[in-house]
Amino acid sequence: MKYTIGLDYGSDSCRAVIIDAETGKEIASSVKYYKRWAAGKYCDPHKNQYRQHPLDYIESLEESVKEALSKSPKGTAENVVGISFDTTGSTPALIDKDGQVLSLRPEFAENPNAMFVLWKDHTAIKEAAKINEVAKRWPIDYTAYEGGIYSSEWVWAKMAHVLKVDETIRDTAYCWIEHCDWMSALITNTTKPSDIIRSRCAAGHKAMWLKEWDGLPTDDFLTEVEPLLKGYRDRLFKDTYTSDVKVGNLTQEWADRLGLTTTVAVGVGAFDCHMGAVGAEIGPKTFVRVIGTSTCDIMIVPYEDMHGKLIPGICGQVDGSVVPGMIGLEAGQSGFGDIYAWFKSVLAWPIDNLIKESSLIDQATKDKLIAEALDKMIPALSKEAAKIPVSESGVLAIDWMNGRRTPDANQLVKGTITGLNLASDAPIIFKALVEATAFGSKAIVDRFLENGIEIESVIGIGGISLKSPLVMQTLADVLGMPIKVAKSEQACAFGAAMFAAVAAGVHPTIKEAQAAMGQGFAFEYQPNMDNHRIYMSVYEKYQKLGKFTETELFS
Repeated sequence: MKYTIGLDYGSDSCRAVIIDAETGKEIASSVKYYKRWAAGKYCDPHKNQYRQHPLDYIESLEESVKEALSKSPKGTAENVVGISFDTTGSTPALIDKDGQVLSLRPEFAENPNAMFVLWKDHTAIKEAAKINEVAKRWPIDYTAYEGGIYSSEWVWAKMAHVLKVDETIRDTAYCWIEHCDWMSALITNTTKPSDIIRSRCAAGHKAMWLKEWDGLPTDDFLTEVEPLLKGYRDRLFKDTYTSDVKVGNLTQEWADRLGLTTTVAVGVGAFDCHMGAVGAEIGPKTFVRVIGTSTCDIMIVPYEDMHGKLIPGICGQVDGSVVPGMIGLEAGQSGFGDIYAWFKSVLAWPIDNLIKESSLIDQATKDKLIAEALDKMIPALSKEAAKIPVSESGVLAIDWMNGRRTPDANQLVKGTITGLNLASDAPIIFKALVEATAFGSKAIVDRFLENGIEIESVIGIGGISLKSPLVMQTLADVLGMPIKVAKSEQACAFGAAMFAAVAAGVHPTIKEAQAAMGQGFAFEYQPNMDNHRIYMSVYEKYQKLGKFTETELFS
């Protein structure tokens, strides 16, 4: 027997799955939450600042792998042949000359600017705007293969920002690393800047890397954007690698820490949505939606079908970023499940703040009552919202509470809700928010179709796709397309395990790994075409409200 381990680093936790590399059968899994993140450390939502300490990543790696192994049959550890990582992205950090993340040095241990800057951190809006301004007047538009608009969620804007606002780290910072690259480098002892194997996925979609212009943007360009970036290009990289490539083997230290052997191959990392699409058995003309706190949409297109196309307003088109030998396309929404969580927190304010102060019941009963109410809130709202008929006249919302990723990135815009009256109760507003996230999805699909990218099937992966019939049926109705839901609850980690199997030589290509290890689909949502016709009228209003929101309220 041969096994691989896929590790999926999400916004809140690390998930480890142990997979039979021949059949794809899941042997065991474990989820571990980041302790410092859970405590709210190093984050300031009012500033859109979201930082994560590398110790959270290290500790959850050890804990999740060990726990998964403890749940596995005897002898599993000795037969693990490969490990691969997927992470959120762009989630970069500054490193020193030895490749140490700055916050692992004692003098920067509590400095958020020395930590990993999480994908949803939007503190670099001004820096992103500067990149776009310079790119549009430069001889080469380095944003051309990234949808033509550089986002504050991406690496160069973030690194420029932390260097600009914090002079204490400038002298020690040598270059930067993406989270997905750091994990592989850490356990293979290849963290020195000159040794790091860089992900094609991360570099192509977020760092403006392109082989045709000899790698990253020139030093002159980067210095024009931010003088503090001078010299960074020369200290970074020219080459990138697809995720079927082996970085190295586990060091003895990490083999001991994880309870594995030094024969374990470690693959090149990638972003969660890209590996998730592979885990969901993506193929050409398939639109894969990774649905969680945000969404990421992935497609793969054969070279001959691109015909020199440059698709505006998406998160990039990169050769081999998803499946080697095909162009990977990425889009997505900055807020999806986060929007539902926001509404829940609004409704929960009196529960959290008034029941806690009640003198009518004891503390234990208070705690149980609060926990029960919070646990049942979204399911109860969903149940009631599903009873409300689809209508052209009603509450309408725009899904930009966390800015807009695609189409056409703009992190300055805000969400809006309109059409309220005295009968607008919580389920009605919740339904409008669900519809808004579906309309945001429709805008992405339309952008692909308008640019000649065919879509024949839609696949949903992630917790929401498996657990929320209301959201998935609304999405099918708005798109007017069936949506298959991947069977595996851990599709991203599953995709990482597939890539690990290729890096370890169990399967020669990722296509063959998918064929052998794929688990198929749990169920399929069929669109209600009567609802679809109504929703198309509502969608026109959504577009008008979105335009007004962007141009008149937040321009």
